[in-house]
Amino acid sequence: MAAAAILPRTHQALASEVISYTLTSAPLKFSPSPGLAFAGLAYNGSIPGPVLRAAYGQRVRIRYVSRVAIPTSVHWHGMILPNAMDGVASVTQPPVLENGEFLYEFTAGPPGTRWYHDHAFHMGLSRGLFGMFVVDDPSDEPADREFALVFHDVPQWSTVDAAERGISGVPMTMLPGSPEALAMTAMRSSHKMGDEVAYAAHCIDGATYPRTRRLAVRLGDRVRLRILNASPTETRYVSLAGHRFTVTHSDGNRLESPIAVDALRIGVGERYDAYFEVRKPGAFLLQGLTGGPAPHQQAALFYTEGMENAQPAESPQTLVGVDYFTYEKAAGGAAAPSAETLGSLRYEFTLGGGAWGSNRWTINGATWPDTPKILVRRGDRVSVHFKNTTDMEHPMHLHGHAFELVEVGGTWLARPLSKDVSIVPANGGTTTWRFTANSLSGRWLLHCHNEIHAMDGMMTEVRYES
Repeated sequence: MAAAAILPRTHQALASEVISYTLTSAPLKFSPSPGLAFAGLAYNGSIPGPVLRAAYGQRVRIRYVSRVAIPTSVHWHGMILPNAMDGVASVTQPPVLENGEFLYEFTAGPPGTRWYHDHAFHMGLSRGLFGMFVVDDPSDEPADREFALVFHDVPQWSTVDAAERGISGVPMTMLPGSPEALAMTAMRSSHKMGDEVAYAAHCIDGATYPRTRRLAVRLGDRVRLRILNASPTETRYVSLAGHRFTVTHSDGNRLESPIAVDALRIGVGERYDAYFEVRKPGAFLLQGLTGGPAPHQQAALFYTEGMENAQPAESPQTLVGVDYFTYEKAAGGAAAPSAETLGSLRYEFTLGGGAWGSNRWTINGATWPDTPKILVRRGDRVSVHFKNTTDMEHPMHLHGHAFELVEVGGTWLARPLSKDVSIVPANGGTTTWRFTANSLSGRWLLHCHNEIHAMDGMMTEVRYES
């Protein structure tokens, strides 16, 4: 039976209509916190851009207009769509120049929490060109409240007159108990990480606490959060004081078994859907844990009726003793799969580079466009094994396909996770993907979603052969 035939009538009616949006990029000077002015770029006058929404299976038509001086394009991250609509400048389309336009048209899907962002590699994403895109799933379980929250960071170099104003950066400090902190202890004394970014502010939806959103909930509510990490470079840990999350989706794709945790670990470009229940009155902070000098900066306030001015509960700035989300917890361990289940095409990619003072991040020793390509025909089953020889983790992203994450750090997963981004741990860490080449044609990028690393070469592509 066709999917449309089993949708509720109201959803059928909605999905039969074409929904149209216009996105206009333009310079924006905004102030996420007192005394900090940011020379950003914005869609429709806001950072992040507007939350776009469509029903699963609905036709979407988006007119993109550029009013910025750098080349741009719009990538529909997590969407399965025609290659010509994927939005990669100089690969699937010409870059959109200032005062230029491009019309994107595709069918919304798969259902889930997706997002959109610039993909021309001129730091448009770092400066604010990103937003969330929700594709509603008619089979989703209900919630009393739903909130879409975008965690993002302001690069220090984007501040306006920063030196004259005496604004100091707030670079990410390694959170005690985190894999990043352990990776730092594993570094040799000669190691230094190159070409990275210090940040002037850590934001939620364009502001720092207490300017962030104040979110009203009621006692007894079941609340759904859709959380996106749109940072250019930073993994984010997120907790809600006094509450546990039930995680149901990773990168918009449903987990086989929901998992309850104290905190989320969200790599660059990843999204998690998580529910919580409001079981007592009060005020409490949803926080991005940094371990740095500004622990409340990336926070939003939830409160029950009459408690909006109460002193909010907050989370400690550590992961020591915290039950946080990991791929292994969500998927469980298993015996290694048979060779047949890994597919007939197998690729081994070594992630390297990043020496101090260099601007090279490599795959098998090469930088884009000279990196080894994945050559496929429609229907091929493909596995990709990554080994990370660098001091930094790499959130690797595949365009136009969902992959199954089947291995992390030598642990094979009993319930492979359906994703479009996954973190490859630092200092010898490994992950393995499995996916089906189910596009009709085209060139689909595979790259590190740390924007600096992708710009500096850690990128390849899945290329369909006729």
